[in-house]
Amino acid sequence: MCSCAHCTRLSGSPAMAWVGFHRDALKWTGPAGEPDYFSTWPTLHRGSCQRCHTQLTSVADGSDMITVTIFSLTRSAELAPVGHSYREMSAPWMTITLAPDPRPGT
Repeated sequence: MCSCAHCTRLSGSPAMAWVGFHRDALKWTGPAGEPDYFSTWPTLHRGSCQRCHTQLTSVADGSDMITVTIFSLTRSAELAPVGHSYREMSAPWMTITLAPDPRPGT
């Protein structure tokens, strides 16, 4: 989860839920294909659906990782957030229960 001013303004919600993948491990199978990318920060690029323009991804320059909005995935119910970035900036009325981190000791 992320509640930074950047994510909340782009999404219009109090937080965005993300899941990360290695870029070479992610395969786009939907009819719209790969997202269209646009810069939202000097070193950050967001990807949106070519058909409906829903924001789907975030990629930082030089990173081999890509984050995808959890609820844009077909099997989103199988994923649960394990962290909350910028929690101190979140709406004071928002309560989030995080899942246990699947990587013990991290």
